[in-house]
Formats: sequence, C-alpha cells, structure tokens
Amino acid sequence: MAYVVDFRNVSTVGLESSPVAQALAGLRANEARYFWNKYKHQFTTVPAGESQAVIDYVHRILKEERGIELAARPLETSQFQVDNILWTFVFYEDGLAVNVMYTLDDAKRRAVGFKLSEGMDVPAELSKFKFARQKSALAGTIRGSFFVIKGEY
Repeated sequence: MAYVVDFRNVSTVGLESSPVAQALAGLRANEARYFWNKYKHQFTTVPAGESQAVIDYVHRILKEERGIELAARPLETSQFQVDNILWTFVFYEDGLAVNVMYTLDDAKRRAVGFKLSEGMDVPAELSKFKFARQKSALAGTIRGSFFVIKGEY
C-alpha cells in the first residue's frame, strides 16, 4: 500500500524495523520536502515487498557500475518522473537511502546518490566513498556521496 510522505509531521510508518527509524523517517521526509518545494511533487513510497522491480533496477545499476551488492534489507521504494528525470529511491533497514537520478534526454546527467541516516555506520560496501555532511532540520546530520552513471539503464 502506498504511503504519501508527510514532511511536516515526520512518521516512521513503514520504517519501524530500522534501528535508526526516526532518523531514516527524517531523511525520507527531507526528500519529500525537496520534491514538494522544487517540483510540487508529492513523494510517495511503497513497501519493498510490492516493488521488487524497482529494487532490482537499483541493484542492477549498483552491481554493473561499481560492483556494489548491498547487504541491508530494503524497506521501501519510490519511483517517479518529473521534468524528464526518472527518480528512483530505495530506503534500507540499516538507515541507508539510495537514489538514482536518470535523465531521459541527457546521458551526462545521471547519477546514484547515497545518504546515510544519522546514527548509522558507513556500510562496508560503501567504505571507498567519501561522505559530505549536510544539516537537516528533519533528519539531523545527513552524510551523502554519489557516483556518475556511465551505462544505459
């Protein structure tokens, strides 16, 4: 069942099994606020069990581009298109959020982003990335990194 993320009243709905559920909920709400403010798009997630194709898409890109296989369990996903960009998100139980920004008309503007919830360690699979810190009123301190996608997906 789809969940419309409320960035005014942060809720852990769908993320309760995460040891950093509150921080992950704040991270998800931070994404929802960004898409509302920039595109007037309502950020909606679905449980991972209802969106295996979205998870497979993200995992395929991670494996083929960088040989990354994440150990954490996916909890929720979101996939939508705004302004000719296909956005895909997977929120993981350990507090990781992975997003794919895939422009449909410009192969030079495609990337995978990683965001770590406050209170989680950097997953071993991502230890070679450098993470920048960003403060968020909704999520506390978010650490983020990314890489550019070279292939076609």
